[in-house]
Amino acid sequence: QVQLGESGGGLVQAGGSLRLSCAVSGSIFSIFAMGWYRQAPGKQRELVASITSGGTANVADSVKGRFTISRDNAKNTVYLRMNSLKPEDTAVYYCNRVGLSFWDWGQGTQVTVSS
Repeated sequence: QVQLGESGGGLVQAGGSLRLSCAVSGSIFSIFAMGWYRQAPGKQRELVASITSGGTANVADSVKGRFTISRDNAKNTVYLRMNSLKPEDTAVYYCNRVGLSFWDWGQGTQVTVSS
């Protein structure tokens, strides 16, 4: 059974930075494309960044130039570096597979950006 553990969120002022981490247990992590998703209050969960098993990264237009996704297959961990944060980035951030199905979602990590 795969378990996802997100961490690194917090309260930050606009323009600040955070690095999120997601530890993945119970799976052959390295073969899966991974993504960071976020869900703001009253909105649907959206994919903000993804990375293939080989390390090719993509980010949503809304975070392009500010967010960077990376992975360490030796540590079964995927990261999201967030710079120049904006109040509209406020959300709960989750990691999971990218594809047609998901593992059970973790608790996520809250990111709050104050103006």
